[in-house]
Amino acid sequence: MKIKVCGMKDKNNIDQLVKLNPDFIGFIFHPHSERYVGKIDEELLAIIPGHIQKAGVFVDEPIESIIGKYHLNKLDFLQLHGNEFPDYCRQLKKMGIQIIKTFRINRDFDFQKTEDYELCCDYFLFDTAGVLAGGTGKKFDWSLLNQYKGNKPFFISGGIGPDDLPSLLQIPHPKLSGIDVNSGFETEPGKKDIPKLGTFITELRQQFH
Repeated sequence: MKIKVCGMKDKNNIDQLVKLNPDFIGFIFHPHSERYVGKIDEELLAIIPGHIQKAGVFVDEPIESIIGKYHLNKLDFLQLHGNEFPDYCRQLKKMGIQIIKTFRINRDFDFQKTEDYELCCDYFLFDTAGVLAGGTGKKFDWSLLNQYKGNKPFFISGGIGPDDLPSLLQIPHPKLSGIDVNSGFETEPGKKDIPKLGTFITELRQQFH
């Protein structure tokens, strides 16, 4: 089970986080987010070891702009959190860029919509639907995941906190491949509670090894 810790921007906090060895660290490039990074500082990049994947979260960014920021910030993945069409994803994929495509889930979501993205994305991420772009810090009904019949592995996101591990372990879906955490582990926007994260990551990995 992969662990993605999103919304990071504080150098000291990231220095502590890398010791927990998450699989992904997420940086938010959506200007309206409280966790917006703008540009990842070179000193910050230097403390992230190569085996931890750096994911940049973007919302409906013009394709020329997103490519520039991908290279400038030495990202490993692009996480597309807006209404990006399959052709947009295909253009990026043809350049060798790894992609996580987010879908915002509520009771009206049609999981067949994901089929057009199967060949142009590396992972899907299922997050809670909200009025505005970006995360809501709230959970969706995880039983809705039973409707997903696709082949692409996915992350689950949306308000996941320290007390949610037992419920996460009860999700039976064979394509659930990762847990994405953010605000549920924060002491303030962009800063994570490292001891709580450490306990969560350790316990999750013990269950999946």
